[in-house]
Amino acid sequence: MATETSTSAAAGSGTGNWVESYTGMSTDNIKGLVLALSSSVFIGTSFIVKKKGLRKAGASGVRAGVGGYSYLYEPLWWAGMITMIVGEIANFAAYAFAPAILVTPLGALSVIISAALAHIMLKEKLHIFGMLGCVLCVVGSTTIVLHAPQEREIESVAEVWDLATEPAFLLYATAVLAATFVLIFRCIPKYGQTHIMVYIGVCSLVGSLSVMSVKALGIALKLTFSGMNQLIYPQTWLFTIVVVTCILTQMNYLNKALDTFNTAVVSPIYYTMFTSLTILASVIMFKVTQLGF
Repeated sequence: MATETSTSAAAGSGTGNWVESYTGMSTDNIKGLVLALSSSVFIGTSFIVKKKGLRKAGASGVRAGVGGYSYLYEPLWWAGMITMIVGEIANFAAYAFAPAILVTPLGALSVIISAALAHIMLKEKLHIFGMLGCVLCVVGSTTIVLHAPQEREIESVAEVWDLATEPAFLLYATAVLAATFVLIFRCIPKYGQTHIMVYIGVCSLVGSLSVMSVKALGIALKLTFSGMNQLIYPQTWLFTIVVVTCILTQMNYLNKALDTFNTAVVSPIYYTMFTSLTILASVIMFKVTQLGF
């Protein structure tokens, strides 16, 4: 029996080594890659469904762009929301297997999907510069994915907490919160309806913190399911609170951006800002010093 087990383990290890040597990626990274790609399909589609729901709700109530919440009574918006939740669950699972610096750039696929569907279903014209932007997103994301470094092994949520409470990341988090409050209380009342960067700035800044918390929560669940219970640590629940708060904030201001501006413009700008800030946060928190070039 022991011999069979060891043989089986060796075979599994051999398969993993073969995959790693053939693709240049670990099996965990490949799992994260597949989950992230499926997430992008759902999220890219959800932008369009939510936009159609926002349009329908705005025709009979107060638009989200001017502070209304009539979209909460619109089934089509909820269909888009459920699609996004499915995508975010897949994305959440991806962070448990692969580094944030690999998972986040794969959101480029959602940009292509949303831009194409916006052109077809919403009749929003995708001009030459929009097409060029989509191509650049894909090229940049592919480059980052191909050279994504191996992330340090994390053995507990407490270890993630230690990384999150180091001076460098605390300084980054403080700067992000300060900038977010300035945008919400000073810039949005004046420029929210005319400058796309205001709403997207809030979503992207808050999103970079939510990704780090999602990464911590994903690791906590992964370790818990493997037999090392992380739910007993208060840090796990603190990360959960941060995730929920950040996601609600992102959802609110992303709805305002989608209701006010062209989807084919919102999606790539949001993706680019969000990805850039997430990579920066990942570099600071996990001390990634090189991208493998």
